[in-house]
Amino acid sequence: MPDLSRRRRLLVLAICCMSLLIVSLDNTVLNVALPSMQHELGASISGMQWTIDAYTLVLASLLMLAGSTADRLGRRRVFMAGLVVFSLGSLLCSLAPGLGWLVVFRMVQAIGGSMLNPVAMSIITNTFTDPRERARAIGVWGGVVGISMAAGPVVGGLLVQSVGWRSIFWINVPIGALALFLTSRYVRESRAPRPRRVDPVGQLLVVTLLGSLTYAIIEAPEAGWTSVEILAFVMVALISLLTLIGYERRRWEPLIDLRFFHSAPFAGATVIAVCAFAALGGFLFVNTLYLQNIRGLSALDAGLYMLPMAGMTLVFAPLSGRLVGSRGPRLPLLLAGCATAASGVLFAAFNTESAPALLFTGYVLFGIGFGLVNAPITNTAVSGMPRTQAGVAAAVASTSRQVGQSLGVAVIGAVLAGGAHVGATRPEFLAAAHPAWWIITGCGGAILLLGALTTGRWAAATAQRTAALFEDETAHGHSRASAGS
Repeated sequence: MPDLSRRRRLLVLAICCMSLLIVSLDNTVLNVALPSMQHELGASISGMQWTIDAYTLVLASLLMLAGSTADRLGRRRVFMAGLVVFSLGSLLCSLAPGLGWLVVFRMVQAIGGSMLNPVAMSIITNTFTDPRERARAIGVWGGVVGISMAAGPVVGGLLVQSVGWRSIFWINVPIGALALFLTSRYVRESRAPRPRRVDPVGQLLVVTLLGSLTYAIIEAPEAGWTSVEILAFVMVALISLLTLIGYERRRWEPLIDLRFFHSAPFAGATVIAVCAFAALGGFLFVNTLYLQNIRGLSALDAGLYMLPMAGMTLVFAPLSGRLVGSRGPRLPLLLAGCATAASGVLFAAFNTESAPALLFTGYVLFGIGFGLVNAPITNTAVSGMPRTQAGVAAAVASTSRQVGQSLGVAVIGAVLAGGAHVGATRPEFLAAAHPAWWIITGCGGAILLLGALTTGRWAAATAQRTAALFEDETAHGHSRASAGS
């Protein structure tokens, strides 16, 4: 099949970025709307956590299945199905009569979302075959996250203040419809030469692991960490993890191919993604509640307050893509770790919330860190793997992001819930948030350390050996197929 023209490749990139925009915009817009939803629906802090984590958990659980399904059935077909389901879920969320229904409809949204980002990344990887051009395309992809972060708080604030929180879900419908039309016309179908088999047991174990762990973390502040209920869910999570590892090692075509993690850059990118998005999830959750519930800002004013963070992400995400393309992932990762950790220290140690200049600086530093980290994560995840494994490799990277965001909201929300009940005073809230900032600092330190450890010569050698495993397997598969014919 002939390569696409440059104009057609850029159009495919734009279409894929539209899917990322509606998924990313949904998260940032929702954070600004949390206090309004909390007041109208009478929800607790844990209820607000579930409106975010119900989505990210289902998304994380299904991403790898969506990636392998797209490799088998066709990336374009699965991508279009995802746009339909996500848009329908968004419409249902806007009509939710209560918190329970909202959580259920957020899960419907997530089913559609699971078919979008990893599949879109796989389409991009197979469209941009030149490594340097691919790195730049991924930089643009990361820049869309910045656009959503910049636009989300302001758009969300305007909608919540003028129309109400339900309107934040309406904006996904026309964007999804336009992306669906353009995909049907301009994105060509692609499949993996030898698609992977479905792994229902592995899929069930992943769902059980993520769901039980997140439930335990979110509900522990109210039920008690030593309660029978919480300990039971922790035990279920641990058993699921051990069973998953043992089962996937023995399976010929596993849901999670553990050989990917023989590559130090891939393993490092996976953990870095968890840390970066845990920091993001926790940062947005704490700041949204602080700005609106404690400082008494409107949804729009709160969105404008966080604009410096979003603006820095918008600026530094494409810059990071260019750095990865020209100098590799090491420098952006080191800078991202330093900036994220510095932001956390500023909030934890210097009473940043009481001084607007320090608050602004903290937002700027976090935006720089998050803007720099996304492109090296994605590039490292897919560039060291054969193109036939692009769907699964991209899905693992996307899963790591969603797992990180789920854990960030769950852990930092649990820390906050321990001392900041509904109606908490300013001193009570700030005291409860203090440990949360140190957790974010730790996430930044982990990004810095892993960035240094997994981007050197030794790490590159492990990536080459890992890629050779899959190339040998593909060659043997072709040989067996030729012999059989």
